[in-house]
Amino acid sequence: MADAPHTRKQLAALLPGAALLLAAAALSACGGATGARPKAPSVEEVKQQNNTRPAPVAAQGEEARAPYGLPARIATLEDEAVRESSGLAASRRNPGLFWTHNDSGAGPLLHAFDRDGRRRGVWRVAGAAAIDWEDVAAGPGPQPGRQYLYVGDIGDNERRRAEVVVYRVAEPEITLADAQTSARAPRETEPAEVLRLRYPDGAHDAEALLVHPSSGDLYVVTKEIGGGTAGVYKLAAPAAPSVYTLKRVGEVRLPVLFGGLVTGGDISPDGRRVVLCDYTGGYEFSLPGGGGGAAEFDGVWGRAPLTIDLGERRQGEAVCYAADGESVFATSEKRPAPLIEVRREASKK
Repeated sequence: MADAPHTRKQLAALLPGAALLLAAAALSACGGATGARPKAPSVEEVKQQNNTRPAPVAAQGEEARAPYGLPARIATLEDEAVRESSGLAASRRNPGLFWTHNDSGAGPLLHAFDRDGRRRGVWRVAGAAAIDWEDVAAGPGPQPGRQYLYVGDIGDNERRRAEVVVYRVAEPEITLADAQTSARAPRETEPAEVLRLRYPDGAHDAEALLVHPSSGDLYVVTKEIGGGTAGVYKLAAPAAPSVYTLKRVGEVRLPVLFGGLVTGGDISPDGRRVVLCDYTGGYEFSLPGGGGGAAEFDGVWGRAPLTIDLGERRQGEAVCYAADGESVFATSEKRPAPLIEVRREASKK
């Protein structure tokens, strides 16, 4: 077919659920002779299908919805240079502040802001490039007692990159004067360590980077189009810049039609929970009982995810826990970028 993408959009409006996937697969096969890859569903296609999905099936003894209240839009990000908030992390060194960055094409810049959305500064990551930045995480590093930021240059829409990159940099201390900096006149971080990552089974596109809060282990969750299952890849806490091969340690499928379309993620400060997001919602995986040690953490990927309502986001690609783990925060690509908070219900902790 000459115009498969257009035809797929028509099918999205006409066909429900599994029929859409079958039709999309058939259309992709029509383009297979030319070597064309299947096209990822649009944000509107995902929203349409996810909003009409049946309620997810929860594990025995669990609720389908995670124990959080209703989402609240608490601010709009003030910095107009943040046009595509693609990653989000709660600062560990600067209480009450957050870090975000743009998607590809905006340079290796980190933007700080507070819970009122006010700009608190811009930093250029020294020694870094920005091919396709997709997520940022806060966590420990090689020097005990220091806080680090990990920036995931892990996007690979065409699945052609032999290596993806994670930049590890000491988290800057933010002062009031830093609010006067901008994308045109940023501060500069300490030199970043370059961690080059290879998958053991070929290239993948990914938008979710997570760091365990006590071990410093890195996790990359892939983004799979067409309703597939996302892979979970791990690198045990890297001590120094080098080239590393990731290890596949699990897989996840979100309880929606496009279950592999993971666009962001984070690990809770106590190491017991994981939040992932797609374009439309949030999903939490939890270890049972009092579990939470780094050695048993990988069991979380086999748990049934519960849903979190993240409110209205035009294109949700960023989510994180609060520094105390009592809330989940989310932003969205496109301007104006909202800051959404969902608080954990005290009676269900």
